[in-house]
Amino acid sequence: MKHYMICFLCGALLMSGKPAWADEGMWLLPLVEKLNYAEMKQKGLMLTAEDIYSINRSSLKDAVVIFGGGCTGEIISDEGLLLTNHHCGYGFIQQHSSVEHDYLKDGFWAMTRDDEIPTAGLTVTFLDHIEDVTAQILASHGMDTLDETARAAHIKTRQKSLTDSATAGRSGISAQVYSMFEGNAYYLFTYKKYEDVRFVGAPPSSVGKFGADTDNWMWPRHTGDFSMFRVYADSLGNPAKYSPHNVPLTPKHHLKVSIAGYEKGDYAMIMGYPGSTNRYAASWEIKERMMTNDVRIEVRGVRQEILLKDMLADPKIKIQYASKYSGSTNYWKNSIGMNRGIKRLHVIERKEAIEKDFAAFAAASGNENYSTAMDDIRQAVESRAALRNVWQYHAEIFRSIEIHGMAAQAIPYLQALQENDAVRIAEAKTALLNAAENFYKNYHAPTDVKVTKAMLRLFAGKVDKRYFPQPLAEAEKKYKGNFDAYVDNLFAASAFASIDKLKAWLDKPSLKKLRNDPALQLALSQKKIADDIATTFLADKRQARGSRHFMAGLMAMDSTKTFYPDANFSTRLTYGQVLDYYPADAVHYEYYTTLQGVMEKEDAANWEFVVPEKLKQRYAQKDFGRYAMPDGSMPVCFLTNNDITGGNSGSPVLNSRGELIGIAFDGNWEAMSGDIVFEPALQRCINVDIRYVLFIIDKYAGATHLIRELTIAEDEGERN
Repeated sequence: MKHYMICFLCGALLMSGKPAWADEGMWLLPLVEKLNYAEMKQKGLMLTAEDIYSINRSSLKDAVVIFGGGCTGEIISDEGLLLTNHHCGYGFIQQHSSVEHDYLKDGFWAMTRDDEIPTAGLTVTFLDHIEDVTAQILASHGMDTLDETARAAHIKTRQKSLTDSATAGRSGISAQVYSMFEGNAYYLFTYKKYEDVRFVGAPPSSVGKFGADTDNWMWPRHTGDFSMFRVYADSLGNPAKYSPHNVPLTPKHHLKVSIAGYEKGDYAMIMGYPGSTNRYAASWEIKERMMTNDVRIEVRGVRQEILLKDMLADPKIKIQYASKYSGSTNYWKNSIGMNRGIKRLHVIERKEAIEKDFAAFAAASGNENYSTAMDDIRQAVESRAALRNVWQYHAEIFRSIEIHGMAAQAIPYLQALQENDAVRIAEAKTALLNAAENFYKNYHAPTDVKVTKAMLRLFAGKVDKRYFPQPLAEAEKKYKGNFDAYVDNLFAASAFASIDKLKAWLDKPSLKKLRNDPALQLALSQKKIADDIATTFLADKRQARGSRHFMAGLMAMDSTKTFYPDANFSTRLTYGQVLDYYPADAVHYEYYTTLQGVMEKEDAANWEFVVPEKLKQRYAQKDFGRYAMPDGSMPVCFLTNNDITGGNSGSPVLNSRGELIGIAFDGNWEAMSGDIVFEPALQRCINVDIRYVLFIIDKYAGATHLIRELTIAEDEGERN
């Protein structure tokens, strides 16, 4: 890439001639001072830019963390206490649950430090610093003459060099280079990850997941969506694996908690780790997204019906499948809402109008890259349409078949046996046993049999036989299309049908038997087909090239606009207001809900809307303590117009002084297409009020010792 292009991009990133809309944008922290700070101050921010992001002293960024691998959390005490969503902690709460101690159903509160439960596999990651490395990545003689394959290889080499340099001699530090603006800019992020994280507390699911699937993505909302963990370190404050000798982490910064409340129009900002948006996608890419959504909706809908029936029939199965079911339904409903929103809000037509303007600009500019950008994207998407549909069915259906996934874990062991490598055999066997221990404790084979039969019947009706895994093609002939009989035989013959059968085989391993295992044969054949399709996609570089040039052209077309990069699970800030909205003609939604709404929704016959007896008692007694609103009611959830997406779950909602007023946990149904086009009039972020969180901890659970850890701002006077 030529030097002038790099300079242009830096200028586009820093230009702020036209103020950004306060409620749209996922902003990079180091650029906030140049791009957004004046606007934020005008809207009510009372902090300095250095208070938000600093590499020289503690700042808000030091209290906002990656929770696990896909959520955000925040540190709220000087003893490493962490707050995130209930649904973010859900899988880990389930990990500790049993029929005898069902923390999903009953909740859990550690009344002493010794009661806090070590949580295997859970990590908490702190941001260290962010650096613009666009010049180091792209400033190269002849970069603009490289084809896409050579360009990607060059960038990969530069990225590795930068991450190696950033982590050299720095214990506990990891690094990643993120592509921004479709490969037109690059930023280096460094992190510190802690592995000793302990479960501190969570309300019962009847509070933390109140409304469940019916209320998911909906407003009004009455969900106490929070859970608590604690980060531990060695005696020097460094990351360490679990040890009873570890101590609570003393963080660089923890958030102050405000119980003074908020009013409509108040400033609100969110920091977190939004996962993925496609705001600059072309119309053809959106049509492809709708197709993949349709497949997801169809496949998951069938599977979820089977899972839920078995879960409601058996408490043990309900615990085993709670996290699987919740994870599946979340983006199943998201996909339904997204496709609905794309159609209802005419998103494709709006994108086509932008593309028409872009085509005119490209023609007038004389820039060949701009002129060919849209054709590159269109041709890439249209040429793979049929294969993309096949791949999506493969992905959704075989991800739903659990025995298939477990068998796939044995592929490295099979390869080691075939190579007769003693060291690799031992390593692969240990890895397989570890995977098995984790898998089978949350596995019910009869349920998987039902799901597998339903999935294969669906697969056979939707996918061309050319893309059948070999065992299915053979089964169709052998069983005359009766896949149920094939499935019964598979589960009867496979060593992966139970942990006992797998361990028995591992005691006397046989390469021949493993090769002939029907579940492993299915996994191997299916994986090859899916990998071959993916390789075909990856070989076509037109979309990557077209998207990069389209993005650069959009920025050139409107040089007065302040652009922000799509979300990619790197740290971002969004700012806006506490705000109500009008979802339809003559319909108005208030900006907050109260505990009264929980009682109004109660339905003892519906598991989604059961209200704990103790909560009803507190409501009847109006025993809300200092957490009540001025009118005496108990707030539960509230709305802001902050720009968030998946990954922001658990993010802190902060007032103008950087104090915690809530936890973000959802978007709203009317704007489910928001990952593609932000809808200012409709798009809202749903948050649990911090006062409801504290009320549940204190007055409901009696875990007042946790409240005493916090730094709490009671009223306006204390905040001034």
